[in-house]
Order: sequence, then structure tokens, then C-alpha cells
Amino acid sequence: MATAPVTRDSPDRTRPTGGDRRTVWHRHAAEKWELWTLLLILAVASVLYGWGIDHAGVHPYYSAAVRSMASNWHAFVFGGLDPSGSITLDKIPGALWPQALSVKLFGPYDWAAALPQAIEGVLTVWALHRIVRAWAGAVAGLLAALVLTLTPITVALNRHTIPDTLLVLLLVLAAGSLQKALSTGRLLPLLVCGTWVGLAFQAKMLQAWLVLPVFAAVYQLAAPGSRLDRAWRLLLAGLTALVVSCSWVLLVWATPAANRPYADGTSNNNPFTLVFGYNGLSRFGHDPHALGAVAGTAASRTTGNTGWTMLVNHIVGPQISWLLPLAVLALVLGLLWRTGRPRTDGPRAGFLLWGGWLSVHVVVFSTSNGNHGYYTAVLGPALAALTGGGAALLWSEYRAGGRRRAALPAAVGLTALWAVVIDGPHGRFAPWLLPVVLMLGLCGTVGLWTCGTRSTRRAVHSALAAGLASALLAPAVWATSCLDPRYAGSPMSPLAGPVGSGYVDMRHHRTKIRANALNTPSTRDAALLGYLTAHRSREKYLLATQAAYGAEPLLRATSRPVLVMGGFTGLTPYPTAQQLTTLVSAHQLRYALLTSRRPSTPATVWVKRHCTRVPARAYGRVSDGSFTLYDCAP
Repeated sequence: MATAPVTRDSPDRTRPTGGDRRTVWHRHAAEKWELWTLLLILAVASVLYGWGIDHAGVHPYYSAAVRSMASNWHAFVFGGLDPSGSITLDKIPGALWPQALSVKLFGPYDWAAALPQAIEGVLTVWALHRIVRAWAGAVAGLLAALVLTLTPITVALNRHTIPDTLLVLLLVLAAGSLQKALSTGRLLPLLVCGTWVGLAFQAKMLQAWLVLPVFAAVYQLAAPGSRLDRAWRLLLAGLTALVVSCSWVLLVWATPAANRPYADGTSNNNPFTLVFGYNGLSRFGHDPHALGAVAGTAASRTTGNTGWTMLVNHIVGPQISWLLPLAVLALVLGLLWRTGRPRTDGPRAGFLLWGGWLSVHVVVFSTSNGNHGYYTAVLGPALAALTGGGAALLWSEYRAGGRRRAALPAAVGLTALWAVVIDGPHGRFAPWLLPVVLMLGLCGTVGLWTCGTRSTRRAVHSALAAGLASALLAPAVWATSCLDPRYAGSPMSPLAGPVGSGYVDMRHHRTKIRANALNTPSTRDAALLGYLTAHRSREKYLLATQAAYGAEPLLRATSRPVLVMGGFTGLTPYPTAQQLTTLVSAHQLRYALLTSRRPSTPATVWVKRHCTRVPARAYGRVSDGSFTLYDCAP
């Protein structure tokens, strides 16, 4: 078909008009502004998560295993607690693999162990931005990234060596793949989603599966295709998640017991018991020996962080719940205002996805036997996504006018008042904070409420900025407190601000952190290591310890094998008395360190009967009864 020639008098459709050029210029300017804002948010996240991690402290148990795994590939693969790989961790080692590789590459330093955590945290912020942007727009994506960056428990956790950071990253990636499967209708993104969930299982085991019912329900409800097509695709994705989840367990199960470490937390040396019994049923039921598990996990869990008020108590509330009312309001209004839309409506599916994520975890945490405060970090992405998507929705309705415009100023006021509930018990911490938050909230609420169609753009944006500042100021202050050594948090249970057992004064901080550092033993431990080194000959093990409690400082300080009797709790039936006899007779073991802080076992009874007590002054310790060294040489 012939086309008319372009002349000077006819419009040239191949060249942009003035209006088109202005549109392109505005689009490029908006993209440039978004890029620089995202880079600024990522820079803030990098500073919060990475500044001073060489002094932030490391988890004493996990960091001991990290150094052991970095010293021996056999221990690396199977998650050996000591370099010889005699017994495993009481968890799956997947989350510690990046840390072990970092320590192997850079050396046994605190910052090397914590560096992967900081990187994983920044990647989570970036991934959440991309996901929320595709769902609710550019502004929503940036706001979600900023909220997650400034979530206090996220900052505290990403500076330490606890597995939940990797769990959160992998689950966010899984949510992004599910969202892509919903929008495209293709099978591959759904299989990728199952793969991410399976990898998250390697980080935190059964907790990774909590999102599966939500993912399945959202896909069945909102994905394109017939009901039967959606069902069989979900089946394939579920099988993918199951196979990837159980890959490490199957590897350990298929390896002969003589060629791998003993599975800690079990009475039958079965890795399935470690995962589904010791770290599964025994934590939620009333049978501490479920599937052959060893009792004792309750000793490492808190007792107060449970029940339906857990998220708003004086310890957990300041860590995660500042924007909880706003997120719930956004979820309710987002679903209500999308009523009557087609089944495959994308915005509604997003609210269902993140709202389901939040709801399932709240129910599980509220009904479990007790939780550490940092467990709630998994709520961060859902709260951030609902905040970002909800704020964009409320702003859109506010600009459109009508009765719905009142929702935005109401949300600003509700969030400011909620800060009173969360920050009220902590008036001595930043006493100026609450008055400033309330003042900004009042300005934002009144300004947005009174602005009408004749109000200037500057007035509306000023009121919006005041509302945004009132919502983010309090969590930002609590988050930045992690950079202050006084609020560094406990290596066992990191928290932001002056709450929990981890809150220590500045003058005690250096001693505390040095006692938990990699490659830097305390004076007491250095004296013990010196004595053992001077008096051992060619034994395989430096010594045997009763439970991991006594082994942790030695494993952090040296890469020599330590036989951990009883595993983490001290109750795991390994090694037996007969195995100890064999090791001593074969000159593979000479010394044993027992503690009065763990119950006696057949192995410790054998040591007391057949070995000689070494005077405490010989290895530089005060004879306080907490630790006793025995010489088992024939």
C-alpha cells in the first residue's frame, strides 16, 4: 500500500512534536529522579547495615560453626560444628555458607562473617523496590524500599550473623517470581518461585514454608488460565519447592553415618528428625521427643514474646510495629476499593499477597511457644510493601477528590498516635522524639484535611512531607541507634534501642564484644589454649567439651578440632561412653572440659570416673565450679 510523501506542508509523523518532546523529557527526568533516589536509599541501607560491623558482635554459636566450616570442606558441606565434622549444627547450614565462604576468603574476622549479612540486606531492599514498583508504581516502590531500610529490627539483624537475613531475601525473591507468574501466566516464574522457597528452607527450615499457603491461594485466585491449569501448575511448583527444600536433608540421609557428622538434636542420627522433629514439631506441640528429637530447645527461646500482644509489647513493638496500623488500613482499603474488579486484577492480588504474608506470620508467632524479637524481621517486607502500595493508593484517591480523600489524613493521624503506644514506655530514650512526631503528624493531618482544590501545590506537598516525616522519624531513630555501641544489641538476640537483655552500657561494650569475637580469645581462653597446646601430643581433638557452651569460645579462636559432647543442648547422645573409651585408647583424645551448667550424661559420667581433674590454676582459671578440665591420658 502506497503512502503519501512527507512534504514541508504535511505533518512529519516520524518526528516528535513539541508536546511529545516535553513528554519524553518529563519521563526521562522522572526516571533519573527515581534512579538517584533509589541509589540514595541503597546507600543509606549500606551505611546502616555495614558501618562498624567489625565491632557489632557475632553470634557465639553460629560464628564458631562458621569458622569451622571455613576451615574444612567436609564440615562446610555437612554443617559441622567443629573442623573435624564430628557433629552438625542444630540447624541446616545453608544460611552460614555465605559467611563461611567470606571467612575463608578474608580471614577469621567479625566483619568477614557479618559482611554477607549486610550485602543480603541491601539486596533485599533493592529486590523489594523492583517488586513493589511493578505492582504499585515508582513512588510506592521507593517508599517500600525506604521503609524496609529504616525498619529497626532489620538494621539490627543485618549487622549480625543470624540466618533470618538470608531467609528474608530469598522469600522476597520468591514473592517477586510469583508476581511475575501472576502477570504473565507462564509456568517458569512459578517454578522459580518454588525454587526460591526451597532455598529459603536451607536458611530457616520450616519457617520458609509459611508463605506457601498464601502463595498458592493468591495464584489460584488471581492467575490467568483455567482452574485446572492453575492447579497443576501449583502442583509442579510445590514439588519443586519440596525437592529443593529437602536436598540437603536427602544428601545427609543418603551419606553413610560413618562418613558424615552426627545429626545434632536427634537420638537416632536422622537428619529428618533434626529438621522436622527437633526444629519442627517439638517447638509447637507438647512432645519434646517428637520423631526422635532431643528435648531442650525451649531453653534457648524466650518466654515473653508470644501471644496476640507480642507485636506491641515494650520489646518487640519498637522493633517492627511502627507502621502496623497503616499497613492494616492499606490492606483493608485496598481490598475494599478493588471489589468488583476482574479475578486477575493485579493491584488486588498484590494486597492479597503481602497481606497474607503478614497475617500468616502474625498468627504463627502469636501461637508458638516463644520467639526471639528478631524473628519478626520476616514481617518487614510485608509491612513495607503494604505501606508503599497503600500510600500510593491513598494519595491517588486524595488527588481524585471525593469522600475517599479523607483516608490519607486519617492514616497520617493514626500513625502518629500509634507512635505514642509504641514509644510511650521508652520516654528516656530520645525524649524529644515523641513530641516531634506528634507535631509533624498534626501538621500533616490538618494540612491534608484542610487543603482543597484551590490550595497550592506547595501547600499540599508540604503537608504530605510532614505526614511522611512523622511516620518515618521514629523507626529511623530506633534504627540508627544500632550504630551506637550502647545499643548494639546482644549477639544472641540483636535488637535496636535500649530494650532486651542485649542493652549494655558503653563502658561494658568493648569487653563484651571482645569476648565473642572471632580469632580473639579472652585472657582466660587464651590461657586454656596455651595449656592444651603445650601438653597435647598427636591427638586428633584439642579437647572434648560438655555441650557447645564450652566449645564456642575455643572454636572461634582456633581451627583445631574440638569434640562437642552432646551437641548444642548437651543432651544429644553423641559420643557414647564406649566411643569415648575408643578415642582415648587410640590416643585421639586426652582432655575433657565439663561444666556444671549442663546436666550430666553417660559421657560426662565416664569422664568423671576415668579421668583426672586438672587444678584450675594450671590452666589460668579460677576454680568457681562452672568449668573443670580433666586429663584422660592412660
